[in-house]
Amino acid sequence: MNTSFEFQFPWGLVLLALLPVYAFLRGRVGKHSALLFSSADIARAAGATARAAAGRLLLFLRLLTVALLVVALAGPRFANDRTETQSSGIDIMLVLDLSWSMIALDMAPPSQRVTRFDIASDVIKDFIRKRPGDRIGLIAFSAVPYLASPLTLNHDWLIENLNRLHVGTIKELGTAIGDATAAGAKRLTAQKDSKSRVIILLTDGDNNRGEIDPIPAAQLAAALGAKVYTIGIGIDKPCQLPNFDPGTGKLLLEPDGSIKWTMTIQPANYDVLGRMAALSNARFYRATSQRALQSIYDDIDRLEKTEVTLRRYTTYTPLFQWPLLAALGLLALELLLANTRYRRVP
Repeated sequence: MNTSFEFQFPWGLVLLALLPVYAFLRGRVGKHSALLFSSADIARAAGATARAAAGRLLLFLRLLTVALLVVALAGPRFANDRTETQSSGIDIMLVLDLSWSMIALDMAPPSQRVTRFDIASDVIKDFIRKRPGDRIGLIAFSAVPYLASPLTLNHDWLIENLNRLHVGTIKELGTAIGDATAAGAKRLTAQKDSKSRVIILLTDGDNNRGEIDPIPAAQLAAALGAKVYTIGIGIDKPCQLPNFDPGTGKLLLEPDGSIKWTMTIQPANYDVLGRMAALSNARFYRATSQRALQSIYDDIDRLEKTEVTLRRYTTYTPLFQWPLLAALGLLALELLLANTRYRRVP
């Protein structure tokens, strides 16, 4: 909201230019005293004093009163410009793999110890911030899906819940892609007023747990009107997993600060992700670096645009009463002084 000061009738301020003319036409300030004195010198001095004291002050009060009345006539006011955003938002369910393989460091820049999960989390946060008009939810999964956040417009709260997650949060080991996708579709259909429904599935593994296979889950989502964008991350060759603490998601290092390596994992077969996306006319993506993953979410952001309508209007706070009250106060003061301290005796 922007607030500015303005006059409703600014042309009325032109009347202020007449005040010097009025003062000039008044000629002498005050009138001569009309009392009889035994000495002309005494009369001359008294008359001059009366004119100076009474005339100047009372004329000043009269001019200031008229000036305030002119300002009040011009209609001073505060203009409050407001903009309301009305959007036909998209409901987006983010489905994020939290299996142990997400601790891999293969996507990190050289000499940096950044896990797949850390990279995915940063990119997802940026994606969330770019879509303020959409309801966004988050499901994390390993062997079972976990609702980290229902669909919400409170994106600060959503990001706060994402920050609480780490590899190891879900104790059950495995990758239940089908169950997580079906859970996301179910959450989307619970919103009856959805204009559009989107699932963005990010994983680095193959489905090996759960009750629902990925293809039937994608078919279910498509039947419910949801697009399923799928993203497979990780390099296309075997890589080692670093040792880490499942309670905190932090890497466990050797005494010399080097990484403790544990098992070697094989690259995933992402053919199923491509088939899942095709079922709902969405897209499948591959990312082997943070830059590639950022580009993918930017592309989805462009594909799934939210229609936003801006409605601008202005409200006004009138201020004319303050110069009007001040003018009335000065007029009362002028009349009081003219009939008491500066009263002229005819």
